[in-house]
Amino acid sequence: MSVAKKIPQRQCIGCGEMKNKKDMIRVIKTPEENIIIDATGKKNGRGAYICKSTECLQKAAKSRGLERSLKVSIPREVYEELEKELSGLEL
Repeated sequence: MSVAKKIPQRQCIGCGEMKNKKDMIRVIKTPEENIIIDATGKKNGRGAYICKSTECLQKAAKSRGLERSLKVSIPREVYEELEKELSGLEL
């Protein structure tokens, strides 16, 4: 009898949906207080997950979900940079 492996689930901070971890993008706050997209999902730092859509990023910006998750205030320039990176990753 084989044991089914659990697929890690994470909640999007924009739309609030639970999705597979591999289908989402991790945004991290590094120990140096930089906010970056973690494509590998393994970098050190406090992380938050967002769906691969700019809509979810905009929802997270409006509701300040990213700021709450990362426990830091985020300037508008960082959101603009994340939006540029996300637009390149969208399917």
